[in-house]
Amino acid sequence: MANTFAPFGFSQTRGTGSSPTYEQVPRQIALTAGAIYSGDPVTSQSDGTIAQSVAGTTQIAGIFLGCTYISAAVGRRVWAEYWPGSGSALANTTVEAWIINDPNAQFEVQSGNAGSPVTLADVGANINFAIGTGNALTGRSGAYANQATIAAATTTLPFRIVNLITNPPGANGTDATSNGNWIVVAFNNVDTRVLTGQ
Repeated sequence: MANTFAPFGFSQTRGTGSSPTYEQVPRQIALTAGAIYSGDPVTSQSDGTIAQSVAGTTQIAGIFLGCTYISAAVGRRVWAEYWPGSGSALANTTVEAWIINDPNAQFEVQSGNAGSPVTLADVGANINFAIGTGNALTGRSGAYANQATIAAATTTLPFRIVNLITNPPGANGTDATSNGNWIVVAFNNVDTRVLTGQ
C-alpha cells in the first residue's frame, strides 16, 4: 500500500524520561512570535525565547510540545498544544512553552519531498526537516523529514536517521518502497548535544 503524505511533526518515542512527560523543559515564547505547533522543531532566539524553526535551519533547540499563556480572547490562563501567534496573549505577560531537548530522544516522523523513500541504506545518515502546514484545530505540526536533504557527511543537519518504521505491514507509513514512509530520527545538531559525523 502506498503511503499517504500526511505529516504529523516529530512525535517522541524514546528518551531519558518516561511517558508522557519525557522530561520536558520550560522555555519562553515572545509575545510577537509566529505560530508554533506541537511537534515542530524550534530554534533559540537571541533574546532567549524560542520560535518555530525555519526550514533549512541546522541547529535547533528541540521539539515543541505545547504552552500556557493568558489568553487575550478569554482573559484567563489557557493550556494549548500550539501557540497561535502574535496577539494571542495579553500584553506584558509571558508565554511558557515546553520542549523536548533530551539528547537521547528519538522521534517518529514522516519523510517526504524527494519522490523516493528513506531506505535502510540511509540509516546513520543525517537529515533536515521541512515545516509544512500546522493544523490549528488539532494543534499538530505539519513538519516532516526532508528526504531530499539526506547527507551522511553533513554533520550540521539537525537529525540523524535511526530506523525505518515497517510494522504493521500494509499500514500507512510502513511501506519502505514508496515515498512518504515513516522513520525514526534522533537529534544530531541540538543545543544540548555535541555534533557527530558518520
